[in-house]
Amino acid sequence: MSDDASRDAEPAGPVVFKYDEVPWDKPRRSASELTGLMKKAAESGARRKKVITGQAGFYMNRSVMPPDFRVPVHSHSHDEFFVVMEGGCTFDDGIVLGKGDCIVFYARYRYGFTCGPEGMDFMTIRTGEATFQMDE
Repeated sequence: MSDDASRDAEPAGPVVFKYDEVPWDKPRRSASELTGLMKKAAESGARRKKVITGQAGFYMNRSVMPPDFRVPVHSHSHDEFFVVMEGGCTFDDGIVLGKGDCIVFYARYRYGFTCGPEGMDFMTIRTGEATFQMDE
């Protein structure tokens, strides 16, 4: 099929994601091999699901973090839409988000945050599989 024909073709049907059928991520390394933030997250009960993994160019993660959990200053390689579903957090620059609030970070923007006293359940949506760069 030519490029022109593929652009004119009907779009593919929708792709359905049943949230409860998506497993929570398991660390790629054993608990004894985890270090730094990954080890702290695993020990605290923090968890993440990769719900959408590239379909139509979207990537969506859902993360749950315990009260007062600290995510140090870092950046990502892609723009990020961050939506708080439950609980909240305070960013290092003083911005406070609660349930239903959202924020957009552009790629390579450096930020850190601390979850509130209820912890935080949030989604991140990106237009690429973002890499994570932790500040030293």
